[in-house]
Amino acid sequence: MDLQSRKISFVQEFLSIESEEIISRLENFLKKEKKVNTTKEFSPMTMEEFQNRINQSEQDSINGRLTEMNDFLAEIKKWD
Repeated sequence: MDLQSRKISFVQEFLSIESEEIISRLENFLKKEKKVNTTKEFSPMTMEEFQNRINQSEQDSINGRLTEMNDFLAEIKKWD
């Protein structure tokens, strides 16, 4: 299973959790891990990279290269 599939599977599992205690523990774990990873791997993008991303996003929107949320959720259901 590739990383993207694993992420989506994890999110699906997460959304089914009903326990506030478990959610809190996962939130705390995620915050700690993000802090560790951010300090190790943080490398801000340049203004040129930032502007390129904005331009690409605008072009994607203009050219209809978007996925509606309902379409995306329907696609996810097919992955099981």
